[in-house]
Amino acid sequence: MTPADPSLFNGLFQVNGATRLYGTIGDPIRQLRMTAIMPQVFAAVGANAVWLPFEGGSDLLPLMLDALTKMRNLGGFTVTIPHKTTMLELLGRATPRALAAGSVNLVRRDDDGALVGDNVDGVGFVRGLEAQGHRVRDASVWLVGLGGAGGAIAAALCEAGIGRLLVTEIQDARASKGIDRLLRHYPDVPVAEVRSPPKGIHIAINATPLGLKPGDPQSFDPMTLDPDTVVADVIMSPAETPLLQRARTHGRRIHHGRHMLDHQVPLYLEWFGIDAKGIDIVRLVRSIGG
Repeated sequence: MTPADPSLFNGLFQVNGATRLYGTIGDPIRQLRMTAIMPQVFAAVGANAVWLPFEGGSDLLPLMLDALTKMRNLGGFTVTIPHKTTMLELLGRATPRALAAGSVNLVRRDDDGALVGDNVDGVGFVRGLEAQGHRVRDASVWLVGLGGAGGAIAAALCEAGIGRLLVTEIQDARASKGIDRLLRHYPDVPVAEVRSPPKGIHIAINATPLGLKPGDPQSFDPMTLDPDTVVADVIMSPAETPLLQRARTHGRRIHHGRHMLDHQVPLYLEWFGIDAKGIDIVRLVRSIGG
């Protein structure tokens, strides 16, 4: 067995009977940044809590939820691929934001024992764009992928007042359902499906898992877009995907997936009822990396 890094025990993991359990459910889970970030966030805000990885496939998800619901020291968890859409169907309660997104990435255990879902993927992504100086209001956006993260980003973009949204999704049923949901919740925002890279786009976003694994094809070729288009990715690990590398090499402006998580962590703490005590959580998360 490899000896543990002593720094891991420098005030970060003082577990006792009052420790609250948090974590992330996904499959795979090894790319996760949260296990590096959240222990240090908890230490900074003085929360008696730990963050754990919960890896399990779709077949195990109902069983995992049943077990977690019964754990009285569970504070909550985040949800990553491929469970965000399925999670909404399995929970008894969800916020209007999650319903508009069609997926869940954030769950807490309420006092009555029920698991309640929200989705802040989109809010975090939009705040990350704006913090990096990219104008969202009135922008023309092309979004590739309407799955769990993509649906949340689409809803948040519409909520933020973009000028139009063009979407590309290889699953016809998912595309039709997602567009109908967006038009129902945001009737004032033009939303349409496109099959090829469009022109006149301010921001192009990869919201698919492509780029997560070595050898994945790129979801689109950034060189087919206008030169001033911002090319963005939701993938956080690797930090710079082949899509972003190609775009940057050819002089395009890029936007990394890590900014989405940077701006989600304060929303996590708020959802879980953890007082950040005036700490700049976004700056803290950026300093941690991982």
